[in-house]
Amino acid sequence: MKSLDLKLAHIHADPASARDFILADAKDADMAWGLAATGVDLASGHPRSLADYRDQMREIVRQGLVDIMLMSVSSSELLTVKEGLFEGSDVTPAVRANDSTDIHFVGGGAYAEGPSLPFRTATVAQARGAGGVDLGLYSITLNNDAALDRATLEAYRDFRLEAEPQGLRHFLEVFDPNAPGARRPSDVGRFLNDSIARALAGVPRGARPLFLKMPYHGPRAMEELAAYDPHLVPGVLGGSAGTTHDAFFLLQEARRHGARAALFGRKINASEHQLTFVRYLRVIADGELAAADAVRAYHADLARLGIKPRLPLSDDLALTETLI
Repeated sequence: MKSLDLKLAHIHADPASARDFILADAKDADMAWGLAATGVDLASGHPRSLADYRDQMREIVRQGLVDIMLMSVSSSELLTVKEGLFEGSDVTPAVRANDSTDIHFVGGGAYAEGPSLPFRTATVAQARGAGGVDLGLYSITLNNDAALDRATLEAYRDFRLEAEPQGLRHFLEVFDPNAPGARRPSDVGRFLNDSIARALAGVPRGARPLFLKMPYHGPRAMEELAAYDPHLVPGVLGGSAGTTHDAFFLLQEARRHGARAALFGRKINASEHQLTFVRYLRVIADGELAAADAVRAYHADLARLGIKPRLPLSDDLALTETLI
């Protein structure tokens, strides 16, 4: 069994006592950012190529510390199907199953400024066949608008009806409202929690998401969702790059208040040394090291590797992102 399946089995068998934590690297940014998805090589200052980006995926999968590698279908077609990268690995390959308009961050574009509209590039058959996976990420963005949100939920229902008979499991990403205007909820964390509970209440077990991915809205919101139904398996998304302490502290706090999963994309991709960064994400996720201590140890490892950090240690220990 892959580590993901073992951990989910432990969590569902004993939600109160299981200490398992699911960690994913989100290398699906080519579904959102276009050429900017690959990031910048810190040593040269030049943008990475798509081939470089995929080399990072190979290295992290071979390291074996994440439970999931999330990719576009085109990347998975190469790494999973053609190369057989995940054969004999504990890491589960997954693909982004939809790419609604709120993640269309193209140069000069304004798509993400308007309310999210549902869209899927790949079909389920393509994800299963060309992508070679049995796991996909499906994302929804609700804007507190009945007509728009109905269309979003109908698209999610259609995806489930297509995915279930073809054996494509999924995990569900729920973004904050991206363009609600005057309809922005006063308590976004509670809005997301209530929306998730309501949306999944009518979904039978075989079609439900394996776990959730959502922004972290602080202890109260996470604890409410975890207490409501621990079998939802709540998880958090990593967000923007920020400092190293921002990333490590988010993981520490989310885990402390009930999260059982975390997906980091930009924070891993922008790090000075991705394998070392992932190693410290893993030890924090497993409760073996505090966030601030992990930042200090990470900088010590960078020094041993001869890698100059983006920020001096004192600045990298700062918390620049507010965790409610």
